[in-house]
Amino acid sequence: MRRRLIQSTLAVVLVVIAVFGVSLVIVESRTISTSAQERVDSEAVRLVGIVDSRLLGSEDVTAEILRDQVTQDRYAVIRIPGRAPIEIGQKPEGEVIHAEELGEGRESVRVEEPKSAVTREVGRTLLIIGLVALLAVVAAVLLAVRQANKLASPLTDLAETAERLGSGDPRPRHKRYGVPELDRVADVLDSSAERIGRMLTAERRLAADASHQLRTPLTALSMRLEEITLTDDLATVKEEANVALTQVERLTDVVERLLTNSRDPRTGNAVSFDLDEVIQQQLAEWRPAYRSAGRAIVSSGKRHLQAVGTPGAVAQVLAALIENSLMHGGGTVALRTRVTGNQSVIEVTDEGPGVPGELGARIFERAISGRNSTGIGLAVARDLAEADGGRLEMLQAQPPVFGLFLSRTAPLKKSTETDEPTVR
Repeated sequence: MRRRLIQSTLAVVLVVIAVFGVSLVIVESRTISTSAQERVDSEAVRLVGIVDSRLLGSEDVTAEILRDQVTQDRYAVIRIPGRAPIEIGQKPEGEVIHAEELGEGRESVRVEEPKSAVTREVGRTLLIIGLVALLAVVAAVLLAVRQANKLASPLTDLAETAERLGSGDPRPRHKRYGVPELDRVADVLDSSAERIGRMLTAERRLAADASHQLRTPLTALSMRLEEITLTDDLATVKEEANVALTQVERLTDVVERLLTNSRDPRTGNAVSFDLDEVIQQQLAEWRPAYRSAGRAIVSSGKRHLQAVGTPGAVAQVLAALIENSLMHGGGTVALRTRVTGNQSVIEVTDEGPGVPGELGARIFERAISGRNSTGIGLAVARDLAEADGGRLEMLQAQPPVFGLFLSRTAPLKKSTETDEPTVR
């Protein structure tokens, strides 16, 4: 592209020089020739006037007297009737420019100038025009190279940016070139890079969240199926199968919620529900795991508390806290319910060493973990709680106490048909 731009610019300049240069040469050549002829004519008229005035005054007309009146490099012949011709200067050879005038006494004056002098002047003019044209060509080449670099380099950069986007590197370059059209393309590419970066981040986050949130129900389901394989009691098989079906339903709910949040994190199905049902469900799911670890999980506090949210999401938050206590805590895990203001609170605590002091409030950040774990469980739990309009906080570090705060009443929502607020 750079070469094509230089060649096209140079071609335009050469065409302009050819059109206007040739015209200028023709005009200047004619002007120089015309000027030389006019100078010779003027000198012939002047000499005739001098000869006439001297003849009328009965003065001598000689070559010595008229020599100073003839311009150097010109040749003049004065013919007076009855006298020998008077020659001034050296007769030129080759083509000449001449002028001849007659005086009142029938005398004649012929002035000649070598045409080579006109040719030399035309040559000097052509040389000047050629030098100007050469300078114009050089300036055009330099300008074309500069302009080509100004246009070609940005296009190369933009092509590299597009290639980087295609190869999975969505970092925006934020580079501008001073050309509005190219800057517009750069803006679009940077915006696309940022969108692709957000999409990739969301996809990676969805994959991490999915692997973490699906692990718990899959583990519980596996445990129930193991119980079925180890017993011959039909009643036990039926009971465990029912629990397994419950786990499958929860697994389906987790998948649906993950997909819904990946499309629109603000989308929710908040309803008013009984906290006891969710807590008892979690106790039933986690007791086998705690029995295997030689630990216990219990519940206490105010019963039949109502809360507003998504039961499946609340169950996932509690599962994350219970699993966190199983992995990092110690002793008995207790789920306590209480009321504070207009909120229902579920506290999860254990008898373990608690949260290390260097972690502090960072415990809810992704990739922050006190031991060898994924470090996203509490972060996902907090996101789920906030998506339902609640909040998850660490109330105490040692021993650890985590509190899930949920509203007891539905938030006010403006009706789509009127401007009056209605309760959802």
